[in-house]
Amino acid sequence: MSETAKPHYETYDHPAGGWGAAKATAKALLEQSVLGKGSRALLSMNKPGGFKCPSCAFPDPDREKTLEFCENGAKALAVEATKKRVTRAFFEQHTVTELMAQSDYWLEEQGRLTEPMRYDAATDRYVPVTWDDAYAMIGRHLRALKDPNEAEFYTSGRTSNEAAFLYSIFVRAYGTNNFPDCSNMCHEPTSRGLPHAIGVGKGTIVMSDFDKAEAIFIFGQNTGTNSPRMMSNLVHARKHNVPIVVVNPMPERALIRFTEPQDPVKMATFGSTAIASEFVHIRIGGDLALVKGMIKALLERDAAGEKVLDQEFIAEHTHGFEAWRDEVLSCSWQDITRVSGISEEQIRRVAEIYARSKATVLCFGMGITQHQQGSRMIQQLAALLMLRGNFGKPGAGIAPIRGHSNVQGDRTVGIDEKPTQAYLDRVRDTFNFEPPREHGHHVVESVEAMIDGRSKVFIGMGGNFIHAIPDTIIAYEAMSRLDLTVGIATKLNRGHIVHGKDALILPVIARSEIDRTSAGEQFVTIEDAMSNVTSSRGVLEPASPDLRAEVEIVCRIARATLPDSHIPWESYIEDYDLIREKIAQVYPEIYTDFPKKIKNPKGFHLDIPPRRRVWKTSTGKANFLVIPGLAVDSDVPDPDMLRLSTIRSHDQYNTTIYSNSDRYRGVYNDRMVLFLSAAEREERGLEKHARVALETISSDGVTRRVEGLTVLDYPMPRGAIAGYYPELNPLLPLSHFDDISGTPAAKSIPVRIVAMADATREAAAA
Repeated sequence: MSETAKPHYETYDHPAGGWGAAKATAKALLEQSVLGKGSRALLSMNKPGGFKCPSCAFPDPDREKTLEFCENGAKALAVEATKKRVTRAFFEQHTVTELMAQSDYWLEEQGRLTEPMRYDAATDRYVPVTWDDAYAMIGRHLRALKDPNEAEFYTSGRTSNEAAFLYSIFVRAYGTNNFPDCSNMCHEPTSRGLPHAIGVGKGTIVMSDFDKAEAIFIFGQNTGTNSPRMMSNLVHARKHNVPIVVVNPMPERALIRFTEPQDPVKMATFGSTAIASEFVHIRIGGDLALVKGMIKALLERDAAGEKVLDQEFIAEHTHGFEAWRDEVLSCSWQDITRVSGISEEQIRRVAEIYARSKATVLCFGMGITQHQQGSRMIQQLAALLMLRGNFGKPGAGIAPIRGHSNVQGDRTVGIDEKPTQAYLDRVRDTFNFEPPREHGHHVVESVEAMIDGRSKVFIGMGGNFIHAIPDTIIAYEAMSRLDLTVGIATKLNRGHIVHGKDALILPVIARSEIDRTSAGEQFVTIEDAMSNVTSSRGVLEPASPDLRAEVEIVCRIARATLPDSHIPWESYIEDYDLIREKIAQVYPEIYTDFPKKIKNPKGFHLDIPPRRRVWKTSTGKANFLVIPGLAVDSDVPDPDMLRLSTIRSHDQYNTTIYSNSDRYRGVYNDRMVLFLSAAEREERGLEKHARVALETISSDGVTRRVEGLTVLDYPMPRGAIAGYYPELNPLLPLSHFDDISGTPAAKSIPVRIVAMADATREAAAA
């Protein structure tokens, strides 16, 4: 798609999925010139003996299906398998300054990286470098640091368990726990908040629970775009009359009506399935008030003598109920309805749906986690489930719908800036070195260290760090002052253009590609969002003979940095079973017999104690945790304030932009848009499709402003506005985050609409 195509906007009235998804899949494969190769590879995606989808983390189904991929998974494969190549000739033609002026979409469209490159300041270009020289440069920089804590080691969810585990061992052998991770920016409130409530920072359901649930609740998650394969579970539930309650500030098309592309009858008849039996049009930040309202309704009914609570479960398996109950009951209905934006009638109706269900699955996404009280909000979702004993029984439990594939697995195998002492003891005993004991940096802390000059080196294992983090403009300047930046990646992105004084781009074998060593073809493992560990074996030839596997890159950097290390890095490069044996030693409770168990074509499930009603908390029980009041974000006393939620379009995955369109929201050839209700637009005196700027409301003295935004009418709640990430990340202050997890509160940024500057307005008119 041309970036110069004229923007236009229209209402999308069709069901999500269906022929639109089929057409988009074919178009993506054609645009990357891989229709034949890509179609064959799709037959192996998410299948035993094949490779795991490189996009979302949703599990494979229990029911066998001929095809097990979605539209966005197909797009992810298409851009990974593309015939387009970024060679040394490309870098000869473009200075880095010229590349900086290009869009993220344009950078993505250039294709696969083919050989290691080094930044040359004299020419402002990337130039070829040998792998050995690249490793030596990294080792030299790391050994020259005065303190290992001056280096930041980032990991994205694309990294396999094997590579992430070795990365964690290498970095700790080097001497730091600085592990900023993509989880810090999305589901870290799950990892940090949920353990205080139920003893584990993961979901408690498996796929079969969807079939056994009597009600499904979905909070703050755009399923049709961010985890489309889950739509099959929702369609199956609705066909069996299971109520699905959707809570979201934006009515998302897939959760209204959906056509399964793999349902021949629906496709042939242009039929569809209504998904949400109840849509709760919540205000941004109103989820806590809604949940407390539901709980208050249940508690009132219990006090009146109705048996709506599982008193046996509460008595035997929980702690802190009385104090928690009293706090909820102290909240007035007037405040609950005001903060949530939902009527008492609808809240009681939704509570009744929950009360009737003997087994409830509660799903949530980043609409819950990315708030200043995201971690505590999740604890209240767990408390809602506890009221009716919805843990440890079929068809019930909590389901964080994670984003990037293996973001959960990376954390499980050691990518953690706050490791436990017990884990560090096992690392010491397994690898015979003393790991650092002090906590390291998460994402926000790592950027703060760059700004302060305390960090000197950044190594990114995948991802597009610079465009995923808050305060874009400030972060640009901070990263450009680093001594060294290293991007380990499949494709070009902004993180390679915003670079340190020295910079390397190291091209890696993609998940869909064959990984060969002297010991034969290797496979890696992935943990999905429901704690299933499965193997992933590529089927395509690598895009270039000069690519290297993640495992090899980690091991070679380790050897170059720690030449006297007694750890047998070279052995791990050749045989990944040796890595899995070490994972089993460090994690004996969950990874016992790892090399043997992973031979099962369907993998295995990691133990989740709450499924057995075992609670590894400080009290030995599931905890009702008090959060006073109803707000999940701090109050901003400004009458013009809108709460901005940054969102993804349907044609992107994380920071990867597949096109500049978003068909389910009716946006074509434009990403600089804002979604605002027509009523609110009119009250603010704005014309339809007005061009405006947004400014952040903050007290730190920093002006944060994004101009050239077109206002589109969309059924948003009062006081709410939405726009695309990463374009609006410059509005997100680094200091605006959840205090438990450090996760930026990207779903509730206080902003005001302002007129565009004269220069911008004149340029737009021209």
